[in-house]
Amino acid sequence: MARTPPTRPRKNALQARSRATVDALIEATARILVHDGFEKANTNRIAEIAGVSVGSLYQYFPSKEALVAAVIERHNEEIMGIVRTALTEVAELPIDKAVRRLVTVAIEAHRINPKLHRVLAEQIPRTGQLKDIEAFNREVQTLVRTYLESRRKEMRKVDLDVATFICVSAIEAVAHNTVLHGAEMLSEKTVRTLVDETTRLVVGYLR
Repeated sequence: MARTPPTRPRKNALQARSRATVDALIEATARILVHDGFEKANTNRIAEIAGVSVGSLYQYFPSKEALVAAVIERHNEEIMGIVRTALTEVAELPIDKAVRRLVTVAIEAHRINPKLHRVLAEQIPRTGQLKDIEAFNREVQTLVRTYLESRRKEMRKVDLDVATFICVSAIEAVAHNTVLHGAEMLSEKTVRTLVDETTRLVVGYLR
């Protein structure tokens, strides 16, 4: 049986120069994944594109899978930063406006480098990132539940945990599938229609 490649970094980059090296390696990995795919990525090529030696690469990452895991982590953190900000911004908004804003943000966040997003979605199981993705999902569910609880008077009687799950799942499914089916090719008019219809779906369910 083939040994599973290690996917955790060897050490953390603490100094500015070390962080610059790690950033260059992660960015190079992302570029290769987008242009050539996972199978054609290798540590020699990643180091060459990053402008560092293979020895320097191995100081921080034990395998290309570890580098892909780092790309996934950084991409997800970028998306989560956007989502956290949006949930803070909608805290005082009524349900219809809040849902529209969250749907818009979800689709926009997933359209950040959609080609990379598609590649990374395929690599999550391979790199052992499922637990991290689940942690992000739990955080989103907690934030959305907190918002819905504050808007009980605007909602029909429904179990908050169920409502949270359905709302998050619906918005995430639309945003994710938008990426999988060529988000970069969508017109702004189509995106607005997706936002309108998904908002109508979620608000209609809640009310």
